[in-house]
Amino acid sequence: MSKPIIAIVGRPNVGKSTLFNKIIGERRSIVEDTPGVTRDRIYGESEWCGRKFILIDTGGIEPKTDSMILQKMREQAQIAIDTADAIIFMCDINAGLVADDRDIAIMLKKSGKPVVICVNKADKIGEVDPTFYEFYELGFDIDPVPVSSIHGTGSGDLLDAILATVPQNDDEEEEEDLINVAVIGKPNAGKSSIINKILGTDRLIVSSMAGTTRDAIDSRFENEFGKYNFIDTAGIRRQSKVEDRIEKFSVLRAHMAVERADVCLLVVDATEGVTEQDEKIAGIAHEAGKAVIIIVNKWDLLPTEDKDTVKYSKKVYEALSYMTYAPIIYVSALTGQRVVKIFDMINYVFNQSKTRISTGMLNDVLNEAVTRVQPPSDKGRRLKVYYMTQTSVAPPTFVLFCNSAALFHFSYQRYIENCLRDTFGFKGTPIKLVIRQRGDDEETKI
Repeated sequence: MSKPIIAIVGRPNVGKSTLFNKIIGERRSIVEDTPGVTRDRIYGESEWCGRKFILIDTGGIEPKTDSMILQKMREQAQIAIDTADAIIFMCDINAGLVADDRDIAIMLKKSGKPVVICVNKADKIGEVDPTFYEFYELGFDIDPVPVSSIHGTGSGDLLDAILATVPQNDDEEEEEDLINVAVIGKPNAGKSSIINKILGTDRLIVSSMAGTTRDAIDSRFENEFGKYNFIDTAGIRRQSKVEDRIEKFSVLRAHMAVERADVCLLVVDATEGVTEQDEKIAGIAHEAGKAVIIIVNKWDLLPTEDKDTVKYSKKVYEALSYMTYAPIIYVSALTGQRVVKIFDMINYVFNQSKTRISTGMLNDVLNEAVTRVQPPSDKGRRLKVYYMTQTSVAPPTFVLFCNSAALFHFSYQRYIENCLRDTFGFKGTPIKLVIRQRGDDEETKI
């Protein structure tokens, strides 16, 4: 049996994200005293008393609103409710029982799912605020649980209560061979739309308003190609345009998403081409040593005379001169054109990033390269490259031992890298060379 899924729902600004972060033990949801900060569903995994489960944080539910974003948040919360095995209904003891709580309770009762009311902000240890008893009026079968999400008090009782409502998962299946894929790019390039097309459902909020996706959103997906976890990130803006604190959190989340990814999909708007901001975003993935696929989206919007993939690819690689190893796929998230090809390429570049070459084969290539192009010299002293060995993967990392690191110029390092690519491929993944001088601990990397 798979892990039980528990959704946290409630009005905006009652402390859902704080509780979520406390339970999963990391700051994955953005926590800010602003209603509507968590817009999409945020997934996290945790364990309590030997029980593993998946926790979903949702955007606050506004039962009656004319705001487009708030309506979308309510839709996402409803999807989380439909997906969940059990629901934590969070209320605020300081606000007391309000009309919106009653409306949400009606929605939850219609779902037929087990519900435990979490009365948050009960910060006084050892005391029960008389307001707490108001929440019994909502009429759920399980007693409400007082909790302080900031301090964590009462969270154990809450987890005991909610996990008692779902079946024991003794033979839980662990997911193996899962590839984490971060979808990165500037705002409105079509990142969420591509994931929605892949999943075949409106998994993420899609809007033409820049900055809609503020957190990094995880979406597990399995098909005939394999198992994937797609991480949709907030569009990374120019630093000068990162104005409010929440936007800064979003940029940080995008960096964190890249760090935990195996493969990055860099989404570029075909109608705009590679912009300066795209170059900076690509640099984040390159510096992190991640396998990268360049996804040129909105290809269907280009005039027919401009749909020359050879010429367009040349322009892309001219702008991203440090990332010519990355394959390019031309897609349309709107029509689904060539989206299915992304899976094969993800698998391919992932395997390329994990490639390990024997020391014997590496040194055969190295000896041939040195014979073909003599190492550089300076003031009568010539560079001698003794041997090379691979030390790690993802990205493939190689240590070259030589007589002088100072003589191992960047141009010759790039030549060695190109020889490795010509022989072994390494398509889609950066390569790192570590130059080590014999008898010297100093290292030089590219």
